[in-house]
Amino acid sequence: MAAKFSTAAAVRAVRSCLPDLTGVSRDAPLIETLRQRRDFLAAARARKAVTKGMIVQKRRRRADESDCDLRIGFTASKKVGNAVKRNLAKRRMRMLAREVLYADGEAGCDYVLIARAGLTIERDYQALRGDLEYAIRKLRDAPA
Repeated sequence: MAAKFSTAAAVRAVRSCLPDLTGVSRDAPLIETLRQRRDFLAAARARKAVTKGMIVQKRRRRADESDCDLRIGFTASKKVGNAVKRNLAKRRMRMLAREVLYADGEAGCDYVLIARAGLTIERDYQALRGDLEYAIRKLRDAPA
C-alpha cells in the first residue's frame, strides 16, 4: 500500500532542507487558501467580526482536517461590483492577510475575509488594516 503524504508535510520537508535564500523564515506559518465550498460554509457557521471595511469569520479546525497552520479564504459577492471591482477587493484583502494574519493569526484556524459593498475598495488602506487587526483581536478574545 502506498504511503499517503499531505501537501503541507511535503512543503515543510522541502523547506527544512533548503537554505534560506528568500528571506522567509523557516518558522513562518504554513498557509493554504480555502477553495472548497464546504470550508466556506463551515466558517460561516463559526464566529465572525463585522467591521466597517470587511467581515472576518474565524473557525477552529478539527485535528483531522488539515495539517497546515492557517487557511485563509477571500470572497466578494456581486454586491461589491463588477468583476474588476471584486478582484480589486480580493487583492486588497490578500495583501492585508499577508501583512496581518501571517503575524497575528492563530494556528489551526480558518479565516474568511468577506468584502463589503463599496467600503472595501474605497476605504483607506491603513484604515482597512486597522479593521482587520481589530477583528482578529475581537475574535481571539471572544469566548469559544
